[in-house]
Amino acid sequence: MSEAKPRLKPADGIKPRGAPKPRRQKPRDERPREQEPREKKPREKKASAVEAAASEIAGEVPPPPEAVEPDPELTPQAAEQARKKYLLKRFWISGRGYWGRHGDKLGWPLTIGLLILIGVNVGFQYGINLWNRAIFDAIEKRDAHTVYFLSAVFVPLVLGSISLVVAQVYLRMTMQRRWRAWLTTSVIARWLANGRYYQLNLVQGDHQNPEARLSEDLRVATEAPVDFVAGVIVATLSASTFIVVLWTIGGALTLTLGGSTFTVPGFLVITAVIYAAITSTSMFVIGRDFVRLSEEKNQTEAEFRYVLTRVRENGESIALLGGEEEERSGIDRTFAGVLKRWAQLTGQHMRTALVSQGSSLFAPVVPVLLCAPKFLEGSMTLGQVMQAASAFAIVQGAFGWLVDNYPRLADWNASARRIASLMMSLDGLERAEQSDELGRILHGETRGDTMLSLDNLSVTLDDGTSVVKETEVGVEAGERVLVSGESGSGKSTLVRAIAGLWPWGSGSVNFHPDKRLFMLPQRPYIPSGTLRRVVAYPAAANKWKLEQIKAALDKVGLGHLTGRIKEEAPWDQTLSGGEKQRVAFARLLLHRPDIVVLDEATSALDEKSQDQMMQTVIRELPEVTIVSVAHRAELEAFHTRKITLERHKGGAKLVGDIDLVPRNRKRGLIQRALWGSGTKAEKPRKPK
Repeated sequence: MSEAKPRLKPADGIKPRGAPKPRRQKPRDERPREQEPREKKPREKKASAVEAAASEIAGEVPPPPEAVEPDPELTPQAAEQARKKYLLKRFWISGRGYWGRHGDKLGWPLTIGLLILIGVNVGFQYGINLWNRAIFDAIEKRDAHTVYFLSAVFVPLVLGSISLVVAQVYLRMTMQRRWRAWLTTSVIARWLANGRYYQLNLVQGDHQNPEARLSEDLRVATEAPVDFVAGVIVATLSASTFIVVLWTIGGALTLTLGGSTFTVPGFLVITAVIYAAITSTSMFVIGRDFVRLSEEKNQTEAEFRYVLTRVRENGESIALLGGEEEERSGIDRTFAGVLKRWAQLTGQHMRTALVSQGSSLFAPVVPVLLCAPKFLEGSMTLGQVMQAASAFAIVQGAFGWLVDNYPRLADWNASARRIASLMMSLDGLERAEQSDELGRILHGETRGDTMLSLDNLSVTLDDGTSVVKETEVGVEAGERVLVSGESGSGKSTLVRAIAGLWPWGSGSVNFHPDKRLFMLPQRPYIPSGTLRRVVAYPAAANKWKLEQIKAALDKVGLGHLTGRIKEEAPWDQTLSGGEKQRVAFARLLLHRPDIVVLDEATSALDEKSQDQMMQTVIRELPEVTIVSVAHRAELEAFHTRKITLERHKGGAKLVGDIDLVPRNRKRGLIQRALWGSGTKAEKPRKPK
C-alpha cells in the first residue's frame, strides 16, 4: 500500500456542505451612507476579553494552518491512516508553541533543567553500579574495613540520587502543569471566541463532546509527551552508559560445540539486545490494536458522561413526563458500549502484562546465568558478576521502556487525536471567518440614529439551504420592532444572525458603534452559584449592590426571592420556566443596554404577567431600542412597528413592514418591502 500523501486544500476543514457560490458583497462606496462596515461585531467584546485573559498565559495565538486532506486517489484505509497521521501533526503545530517566541517564559528553563537533572542522575546510577561491584568484591575477600567504608559512602550516594529524582519530578510535573495551562487556555480562548462553541453544533466534523476533549484528553495529551521524552532520554543515556559497562566486564565468551570453539565478543551486550528485541517485538504484535481501542474507549466514556449530564440538566422535564425508564434504557445502552470497550482493552492489557511480567522476572536471572561459567572458572569476581547483573537489568529496562509504556503511548495517541480533531474544527471556523470564498454574513457599523440595520441580509444553513432571503430593515433609536411569522419561517435563525452566532449567508448586520446589545433568549441561561450571580450574569456578581439587585427582582415580580439572594442553590433546577424568564428581565434592568433583542422572551409567562413585564421594561428603559421575536398578537400593543416574515420556497421573505404607532419623522433607511403582503395595518408600506 502506498504511503498517504496529504495535499493542501484551502479553507475546507469545516466547509459548509453543498455551500453555494459566495455572493459578492457590495463595495464600500455602494453601501448606504449611514452605514460603515467594520471588522468586529458588538458581541466580540466578550470574546476579546476572554482572549486577553488567556494571552497572559498563552501568548499570541498563531493563525490556523492550511487545511490538509488525503489525496482522493487513496483507498479509504490509506486515507484514514493519512488523516490520523495529520491529526498528530496538527496537535504538535499548536503544542510546540509552548516553547516558541510567544510561549511560556519558563518553558525552556524547565526543559533544560530537567535534561541536566536526568544526565546527573544517570551519573549517580553509574556510581551506584560501581559501588555494587566494590562492595561484593570486598565481601568476597572478607575485607571488613572496605565494607564499612563503602557502607558509609552508600548513604550520600542514595541521598544524592533521591534528591535528584525529587527535583526531577518537580520540574517534570511543573512543565506538564504549565504546558497544559498554556495549551488549554489557548484552545478555550479559540473555542469561546465569536460563538464558535455554538457554531460547532451547526457543522459536521469530529468534535463531539468538546468538554471531555478540553479536560481529560488535553490533560493526557500534555502530560504523556513530557513523560515519554524524559523516559526516552533516560533510557538512551542509561543504555549507552551501561552497554559500555557490560562490554568491558563481560568481555568475550568462548563456547565449545561439537569439537569447535566459538568466541562471542561482548556476549552480555548481544544477549541484552536480543532479549529486548524479542520482548519489544512481542509487545508490538500483541498491542497493535491498542490505539484504536483506546480511541473508542475515550469516545464512549465521553458519550456516557454526556448522557448523564443531559439527564441532570433536564431532570424536571424527565420527571414530569415520567421518562425515567426510557432514560435508564438509553443510559444502559451507552454504558454497555463503555463496558464492551473496557472488556476489549482488558484482553489487550492481559497480553501485554504477560510480556511485561515475564520480561521483568527473567531479566535479573539471565546475566547471572551467563556470567556463572566465568565466575566458576575464576575469570570474573563476584563483584563483577553483580555489577554485570545490575548493568544488564538497567540496559534491559532501557530497551524495554517501550514495552512498559506502550499502553500509555496508545492512550496518548488517542487523546492527542481527539483534541487535534477539535482544533481542526476550530481551524475551519476561523478560516471561514477570515475567508471571502465562503458565504459569510458581514458585520459593520451604522451612522446617525439608526441603531440596527440589515443590509440585503440572507441567511443560509451550512448545507447552502436558504432560510431568510434578501432582507433589508433599519431600526432607529427608541423603536420597538416586533418580528412575527409562522413557525419555521426563520425568525429565530434571523435573531442568531443578528447576534453574530449564525455565520452563513450574505449581506451584513450593522450596529451603532457606541451602543450596547443585550440578548434575551427563550431559555435563559442560569449559571451555578448564588442567586446574586444568577441575576448579575453575564457581569460579575459584585458589580451591583445587593439593594440594586433586590430592587430589580422586585420590579420583575420575584420579590419573594430577595431573602435568598446570597444563597447557593441549583437555581437552574429550582426556578420555573416563567421565573427564569423574569430573571432574564431583571438582568436587563440591571445592565440597561441600548439595544435589546427578545427571542420569545415571554413565552413562559401568562398574558397578564407578560403585559406587566413589557410595561416594566418600557417604564424603566424608555429610550431602549427593542427587537422582539414572538407569536403572541398581544405583544403588538407594546411595539411601535411590526415586521412579518413569510416562508417561501427558497427562503423566508419580508412581506410586511408596518407602523403600529403613527410616526411623524422620516426613517433613516428606506425599507425594501417585498410583494405579497397581506398583512393588515394602519399604515402599510408601499412595495417598490
